[in-house]
Order: sequence, then structure tokens, then C-alpha cells
Amino acid sequence: MQNIKIAIQKSGRLNEDSLNILKDCGISIDNGTDQLKASARNFPMEVFYLRNGDIPQYLRDGVVDIAIIGENVLVEKGEDIEMAEKLGFSKCRVSLAVPKSASYTCIEDLQGKRIATSYPRTVQQYLDERGVRADLHIITGSVEIAPNIGLADAICDIVSSGSTLFKNNLREVEVMLHSEAVLAVSPKIGPEQQEILTKLQFRLRSVLKARQHKYVLMNAPNERLDAIIELLPGMRSPTVLPLAEQGWSSIHTVIPGDRFWEILDEVKREGAEGILVCPIEKMIL
Repeated sequence: MQNIKIAIQKSGRLNEDSLNILKDCGISIDNGTDQLKASARNFPMEVFYLRNGDIPQYLRDGVVDIAIIGENVLVEKGEDIEMAEKLGFSKCRVSLAVPKSASYTCIEDLQGKRIATSYPRTVQQYLDERGVRADLHIITGSVEIAPNIGLADAICDIVSSGSTLFKNNLREVEVMLHSEAVLAVSPKIGPEQQEILTKLQFRLRSVLKARQHKYVLMNAPNERLDAIIELLPGMRSPTVLPLAEQGWSSIHTVIPGDRFWEILDEVKREGAEGILVCPIEKMIL
């Protein structure tokens, strides 16, 4: 069987998070310092370390079969490329920002203004949909400096914490796109590589599902079992085992992360005690 060729960003947080999720999928990569290409020891995969902005073209040309890439880059440079999975990490947003001193109430305030950005397609589409005409200045480096040197009235850039905007005396005024890492697929992927991709997606989904849930064990008085079980959203139904102490049982269940604290508060009110929370490594449904 041939290998599947995957591109990931050659440096930065997206690189680290991409390698981590592949590791969690049980894929061991021989990765030497400053290598631009590496192979997996236990999975038919070759890894190419590329500039994030170049990856859509490599996918389009079939140089690589799949890629872990920022959704924002795919929207800007690879709208024709299939997005197979959202991966839940490296989350950010593509936003418009203006100087803190600037008057801004709505998008129409940018009519006729100058906007510096590395995402001209994304900005233009957003403005067109709202009937706003502006002059776009395409900058490949740091755009935050543009208003301070008189090059632009506003900027469009990716925002995570907002600290970079704050340091440059800018404020976020419009969120155009919420982005995260995604798995993208080349339109030229071959049948053998597609088969490997199917196996990889199975592993990815198991890892992602596990990251979104917690395994919870708790002790409960038998007279409150029904009330507590009613609160639990287990995969099928919770596991209930009798404790050595008469009149008590142990409940084992899986709770989604977004409802975790809410559910724990409710079961405590119903009498649950000795609650133990464990991470889940893989979750196969």
C-alpha cells in the first residue's frame, strides 16, 4: 500500500497541535530538527512541513493528499478544496479592527476607508455582502502597524486573545469568520490514499470525541439512584454497581464537556458523593 502524504504547518502552534493529534491517533513520526519531510513508523504516512499559506496550492496540485490547516487559510486560498473534518484546536477569528480613538458604530463606517490585510478575499467578500466599498492594502507581514504609520484606517487579521491588538492600540469591531484547524483533502487524492484517509478519520473522530467528554464515577444513596440517573446523559445508560456499604451504589458514566459542571452541580444536589473525574483517551461509538 502506498503512503498518504499529509502537509502540516512547519512551525508555530498549529504545527505542535497537529503533531499532538497525530500522536494521540497512535501515529509515531520520525521528526528530526529542521526536517521538511518525515515518515511515520507505524502508519502509511509521510509528513511534509510547509508554509501555511502554500498548503492550499500543494493540495490543489496533488503534491500532498491531505493537510491540517487553518480554516481561515482554506477560506482565503482554497475555497475549492474539500474540508473533511474540523479538528477543534488552534481556534481563532478573522476580524476587522480600528484604532481605539476612531469613531466606529457599524460596518458602513468603513465606506471609502483603507483596510490593511493579509486576507483580501475574505475581506472583500464580507464588504461586498454588506454593500461597503473600501480600498484594500495587501500586506503579508504584521498588519497591526498599518494604522499607526498612516497606511490604513483599519486592519483585518486573525485574533486569538486580542493582546496584539491591545498592544497596538487597536480594538476589534467586526468578527468576519470563526476559524479552527481542519483536515483538508486534495481533489486529486487516489483510491489507495482515500482508503488510508478513512482509517485516519476513524482515529481522529475517536480522539476528538474523547477530548469532548469526561469519564465520571460517583457514589450515590440507592434511594436517589433514579433521580441521579435521570440527570445523566450516558452513552447508552450509566453503569451502576453496588458498593460494599449497604444502601449505596457506584455510578459510572460519560459526560460531555460543555455540560460537565452543570451536571455535576445537579447530581451533588441529589446526594451524589465521592465524585471522581477521569480524562478519556479514546472514545469509539
